[in-house]
Amino acid sequence: MADASETKTPSRRYVLITPCRNEESHVEATIRTIVGQSVPPTRWIIVDDGSTDRTPQILADAAAEHAFIKVVTRTNRGARSVGPGVIAAFYAGLEQLDVEAFDYIGKVDADLEFPAEYFERVMREMEADPKLGNMSGKVYLRLDDGRLVPERMGDENAIGAAKFYRKACFEQIGGFVQHVGWDGIDGHMCRLMGWIARSEDREDLRIIHRRLMGSSQNSVWEGRKRWGRLKYYMGSAPWYMSAIFAYRLAERPYVVGSVAILLGYLEELARQGPRYEYPGFRDALRRFEWLSLTRGKRAAIEVVNAPLKR
Repeated sequence: MADASETKTPSRRYVLITPCRNEESHVEATIRTIVGQSVPPTRWIIVDDGSTDRTPQILADAAAEHAFIKVVTRTNRGARSVGPGVIAAFYAGLEQLDVEAFDYIGKVDADLEFPAEYFERVMREMEADPKLGNMSGKVYLRLDDGRLVPERMGDENAIGAAKFYRKACFEQIGGFVQHVGWDGIDGHMCRLMGWIARSEDREDLRIIHRRLMGSSQNSVWEGRKRWGRLKYYMGSAPWYMSAIFAYRLAERPYVVGSVAILLGYLEELARQGPRYEYPGFRDALRRFEWLSLTRGKRAAIEVVNAPLKR
């Protein structure tokens, strides 16, 4: 007969934090799919970052109905602020918690729809692999005709819209950098600290993005330029950015998005903007970029993860 300790269910206490501003068109769908999870969050902090539409009332109604939801309201700063602004809002939510009470920490956006068993399945993956520190599924954009189109992202990190961390990993990498590029830096920091980060394209982990990535502030053009700036800040090499330019030409918005990414990078390069300076980070990043170009992204991931699996 099995010992009780052998059949004990692993602890799955997780907290989600959602920075949110003017999301009246999307947040109700996000609330519905998170409330309906097979393993709901122990706590869900939604940070209203100065909304001026119906978002505050939608959040208040959700908190009144579900005890695990707490709304934190920040002062209206006059406009949406992505990058450091999002992470400042995230930490405003994290400050409300005793982090030691949780096993996992997630940051999710307010314009997503999740499969019903999403978080349970991610936690199962982490329970099966003690080195897995950061994971997500993939994001798909729903077109007006109902078709789903993948938003192409590499497998070497969890997507920025839905980060899910083992608490020990999150603490060891020092959390999120409060700068544009935070959602790329964290995955490489995981590997520097001995953890695996990944995203998987599986139907049971498919996340629906209710609007095109990078379009929440001003325009897709500005969003893609911001992407180029963040690649500069991270430390990506010019030769790698040339490859990104070519790769993204066939991605919506066709050609324009790719041009904007390269322009954002070159503008930062011309003005010699600041870069992320954690010791050893840039060398590790550029090694990964070189492996990706010369051997393919999948092989590069296998190479950099191999020492972590021993």
